[in-house]
Amino acid sequence: MRFDIITLFPEMFSAIKEEGVIARAIKKSIISINEWQLRDFSENKYKNVDDKAYGGGAGMVMQVKPIRDCIKKIKEQEPETKVIYLSPQGEPLNQNLVEKLSSFESLTLLCGRYEGVDERIIENDVDLEVSIGDYVISGGELAAMVLIDSVSRRLPNVLGNKDSLNDSFVNNLLDYPHYTRPESIDGDIVPEVLLSGNQAKIDAWRLEQAKHKTRQKRPDLLSN
Repeated sequence: MRFDIITLFPEMFSAIKEEGVIARAIKKSIISINEWQLRDFSENKYKNVDDKAYGGGAGMVMQVKPIRDCIKKIKEQEPETKVIYLSPQGEPLNQNLVEKLSSFESLTLLCGRYEGVDERIIENDVDLEVSIGDYVISGGELAAMVLIDSVSRRLPNVLGNKDSLNDSFVNNLLDYPHYTRPESIDGDIVPEVLLSGNQAKIDAWRLEQAKHKTRQKRPDLLSN
């Protein structure tokens, strides 16, 4: 799978490209991440890609032409890429959307800054707006990293153990509790069923615990 990122801060992505699951997936050639510096598509000597908003107001707006030219360049290499704009107005990034996005071979992630991008980009050049939550962050880069990580985990051979995919939000349930050695800490003991060696009983206990946690912490998930 290929990720192309349109950004003013390409250096930020070294955080995920050089460590952890994503770094290993890149080394295995399962995914590739390509950063595109938007200022390279500016036609003025100052490399500006933003301007004042029509109608006034605080902040600057990212211009159409540099973004459109960058998308055109990416599509010369990946004609079928899906262009995603990371935006608080977008569709919430949940597990169902992650599954959908993981089925594509190429995603282009547009990272906004300032007051966002000219609306004409959203209307004509973007396939999908995606939000990682109902709050505001300084730019789309962090949101893009979250999307890359969550989508990449769903690709074959990215995780060392396929059972690791059975995590929170699978089947609309939170994850069950996890324990490790030592068996007892300050009198707090690991549940006996986990020490039984009876996998059927362990699986049943884990399912009940997942349901209990979901009822207790995220009852809204059960309605789905």
